[in-house]
Amino acid sequence: MSDSWLALEPGADPVERARTLRRAHETFTRAGTVSRPVRDVVAASWRRSVRAGVGPDGTASVELMDADLSAYRADHPLARVMPLVRELLGTFAADGEHLLAVCDAHGSLLWVEGHRATRRRADRMNFVPGARWAESAVGTNAPGTAVAVGRPVQVFAAEHFIRRVQPWTCAAAPVHDPRTGRVLGAVDITGGDGLAHPHSLGFVQAVARAAESHLALSAPERPAEDHAELTALGRAEALLTTGGRRVRLSRRHSEIVVLLALHPEGLTGDELLCALYEDERVTPVTLRAELARLRGVLGPGRLASRPYRLTVPVESDIAVVERRLRSGAITKAATAYAGPLLPGSQAPAVVRMRHRLADALRNALIARRDPDLLADWAHAPWGEDDLDVWRALATVRPTAAARSRLAALESELAVPGRW
Repeated sequence: MSDSWLALEPGADPVERARTLRRAHETFTRAGTVSRPVRDVVAASWRRSVRAGVGPDGTASVELMDADLSAYRADHPLARVMPLVRELLGTFAADGEHLLAVCDAHGSLLWVEGHRATRRRADRMNFVPGARWAESAVGTNAPGTAVAVGRPVQVFAAEHFIRRVQPWTCAAAPVHDPRTGRVLGAVDITGGDGLAHPHSLGFVQAVARAAESHLALSAPERPAEDHAELTALGRAEALLTTGGRRVRLSRRHSEIVVLLALHPEGLTGDELLCALYEDERVTPVTLRAELARLRGVLGPGRLASRPYRLTVPVESDIAVVERRLRSGAITKAATAYAGPLLPGSQAPAVVRMRHRLADALRNALIARRDPDLLADWAHAPWGEDDLDVWRALATVRPTAAARSRLAALESELAVPGRW
């Protein structure tokens, strides 16, 4: 197949392909082996589903309802593009007896609209607003897989990991924040076998790109001089949006800007020196040279001295996660957490902040005992060896995969444990 993200190559018989996929799915769920013609993207998703503890007879859970769902949707950035999505996809969905759906970056469905009879059928498998359709919750499916891999994808028939979803076919494309590049969610079209066509994938991808363009044009205007945005989680080098420019900072400049953003009152040269360098032999001259170069990157008037401070307020993804944790919005905090703070940095103050933020979030997840949130953390690169999270996950979702991984970790770390 020329494009592995498409479900069927031109001329393929959908009935025969569905039959072959059902056999392959049964083989995988029984023996753990993947046979042709299962696509690589689907095979990888099936494996992630098993590692997350998803079973083929599972179902989606509804996590947000009524006022909570309404409030969350109203605050979500994709609410601004829903009129456009309805205009582009609504008629197609209604006339073709399909559904249009929009999920957030965590795989939670925010809107499900379309043909009335099709909606009633979808209700029976909890494909409804407020339900969690992340891969870690219900296995392979177009919206969940699209946000997991950050790519448009089709999922046809028995490519779905959950058996009750296998009569359906869907195509979804992620929508990115035009300023930061982060995945905000996905646009999905769900229906019958007729959607296993290149046009449906191209269509949702075009709608997602139109949504991104609309977000870029409709973003609230801010005076260039009075606001900056910093993205530093899960990145070796931070992104700073300021003065109408989006700047990728060097590693050292990333560390400096993160520290100044966390200390809007400013830091003295000595404080910065201690915060940035483990080596006490580094001189103030070295730091002043770095700050001079940073001034050139930021532009005139944006970095003051005595003490060193940024002259514009900075909204950082670090602060977003911290605020959500303080307010008890654990799911939203986990959604905003894209990974450890500047993971390659050895600056002492950055290392401390990295551990403090990660520990606060993981402890909140352990206390919350939500199996899907724990699975998302455990299967992320930063959580693969997190013994406490795997213990919590094996307690609330005691699948063979979770118990096996926990036993392996306890053996590797020589930590007593009994399962």
